[in-house]
Amino acid sequence: MPEITVLPHAEACPDGATFEARTGVSICDNLLAHGIEIEHACEKSCACTTCHVIVREGGSSLESATDDEDDLLDRAWGLTPQSRLSCQAVVADAKLVIEIPKYTINYAKEKHG
Repeated sequence: MPEITVLPHAEACPDGATFEARTGVSICDNLLAHGIEIEHACEKSCACTTCHVIVREGGSSLESATDDEDDLLDRAWGLTPQSRLSCQAVVADAKLVIEIPKYTINYAKEKHG
Protein backbone atom coordinates (compact mmCIF):
# COMPACT_ATOMS: atom_id res chain seq x y z
CA MET A 1 0.00 0.00 0.00
CA PRO A 2 1.22 3.50 -0.76
CA GLU A 3 1.64 6.08 1.96
CA ILE A 4 0.16 9.56 2.26
CA THR A 5 1.94 12.19 4.33
CA VAL A 6 -0.14 15.25 5.16
CA LEU A 7 1.83 18.35 6.06
CA PRO A 8 0.64 20.18 9.19
CA HIS A 9 -2.48 22.33 8.72
CA ALA A 10 -3.71 24.49 11.62
CA GLU A 11 -7.30 23.18 11.57
CA ALA A 12 -7.52 19.99 9.52
CA CYS A 13 -4.34 18.27 10.74
CA PRO A 14 -2.33 20.36 13.25
CA ASP A 15 0.43 17.79 13.78
CA GLY A 16 0.53 16.46 10.24
CA ALA A 17 -0.05 12.75 9.59
CA THR A 18 1.30 9.76 7.73
CA PHE A 19 -0.80 6.71 6.93
CA GLU A 20 -1.18 3.83 4.50
CA ALA A 21 -3.55 4.78 1.72
CA ARG A 22 -5.92 2.62 -0.27
CA THR A 23 -5.14 2.49 -3.97
CA GLY A 24 -8.00 3.19 -6.38
CA VAL A 25 -9.57 5.55 -3.81
CA SER A 26 -9.49 9.35 -4.01
CA ILE A 27 -7.13 11.38 -1.87
CA CYS A 28 -10.22 12.99 -0.29
CA ASP A 29 -11.73 9.65 0.76
CA ASN A 30 -8.35 8.46 2.08
CA LEU A 31 -8.01 11.63 4.17
CA LEU A 32 -11.54 11.35 5.54
CA ALA A 33 -11.02 7.66 6.38
CA HIS A 34 -8.07 8.68 8.56
CA GLY A 35 -9.91 11.43 10.44
CA ILE A 36 -8.60 14.37 8.44
CA GLU A 37 -11.71 16.46 7.89
CA ILE A 38 -10.96 18.08 4.56
CA GLU A 39 -13.73 20.24 3.15
CA HIS A 40 -15.84 18.73 0.36
CA ALA A 41 -18.85 20.99 0.02
CA CYS A 42 -20.08 19.48 -3.27
CA GLU A 43 -20.05 15.93 -1.83
CA LYS A 44 -17.07 14.99 -4.05
CA SER A 45 -18.81 15.62 -7.37
CA CYS A 46 -16.17 17.91 -8.95
CA ALA A 47 -18.40 20.98 -8.60
CA CYS A 48 -16.40 23.18 -6.20
CA THR A 49 -12.82 23.67 -5.00
CA THR A 50 -13.14 23.14 -1.26
CA CYS A 51 -11.15 19.88 -1.33
CA HIS A 52 -8.20 21.51 -3.12
CA VAL A 53 -4.83 20.08 -2.12
CA ILE A 54 -1.27 20.63 -3.28
CA VAL A 55 0.53 17.39 -4.12
CA ARG A 56 4.10 18.22 -3.06
CA GLU A 57 5.48 14.75 -3.90
CA GLY A 58 4.20 11.84 -5.97
CA GLY A 59 1.91 13.81 -8.24
CA SER A 60 3.26 12.11 -11.36
CA SER A 61 1.68 8.85 -10.15
CA LEU A 62 -1.82 10.36 -10.39
CA GLU A 63 -3.96 10.36 -13.51
CA SER A 64 -3.97 13.73 -15.25
CA ALA A 65 -6.65 16.19 -14.22
CA THR A 66 -9.72 16.36 -16.43
CA ASP A 67 -10.71 19.58 -18.18
CA ASP A 68 -13.55 20.00 -15.64
CA GLU A 69 -11.12 19.70 -12.74
CA ASP A 70 -8.68 22.16 -14.34
CA ASP A 71 -11.50 24.66 -14.96
CA LEU A 72 -12.55 24.49 -11.30
CA LEU A 73 -9.00 24.70 -10.00
CA ASP A 74 -8.68 28.10 -11.67
CA ARG A 75 -10.97 29.38 -8.88
CA ALA A 76 -9.08 27.75 -5.99
CA TRP A 77 -7.26 29.82 -3.37
CA GLY A 78 -3.50 29.35 -3.46
CA LEU A 79 -3.41 27.56 -6.82
CA THR A 80 -0.07 26.01 -7.78
CA PRO A 81 1.05 23.80 -10.69
CA GLN A 82 0.76 20.84 -8.26
CA SER A 83 -2.83 21.63 -7.24
CA ARG A 84 -5.50 18.96 -7.50
CA LEU A 85 -9.06 18.46 -6.30
CA SER A 86 -8.62 15.68 -3.78
CA CYS A 87 -12.02 14.23 -4.67
CA GLN A 88 -10.81 13.64 -8.24
CA ALA A 89 -7.21 12.53 -7.67
CA VAL A 90 -7.14 8.74 -7.23
CA VAL A 91 -4.25 7.20 -5.31
CA ALA A 92 -2.04 4.88 -7.38
CA ASP A 93 1.06 3.11 -6.10
CA ALA A 94 3.41 5.96 -5.13
CA LYS A 95 3.95 7.78 -1.86
CA LEU A 96 2.18 11.15 -1.79
CA VAL A 97 2.99 14.26 0.23
CA ILE A 98 -0.08 16.48 0.52
CA GLU A 99 -0.47 20.08 1.64
CA ILE A 100 -3.95 21.35 2.49
CA PRO A 101 -4.10 25.07 1.63
CA LYS A 102 -4.74 27.51 4.46
CA TYR A 103 -7.99 28.78 2.94
CA THR A 104 -10.84 27.60 0.73
CA ILE A 105 -13.41 29.66 -1.15
CA ASN A 106 -16.04 28.52 1.37
CA TYR A 107 -17.28 31.22 3.71
CA ALA A 108 -18.40 28.67 6.31
CA LYS A 109 -16.96 25.30 7.21
CA GLU A 110 -19.19 22.39 6.24
CA LYS A 111 -19.87 19.60 8.73
CA HIS A 112 -20.26 16.18 7.17
CA GLY A 113 -21.54 13.11 8.95
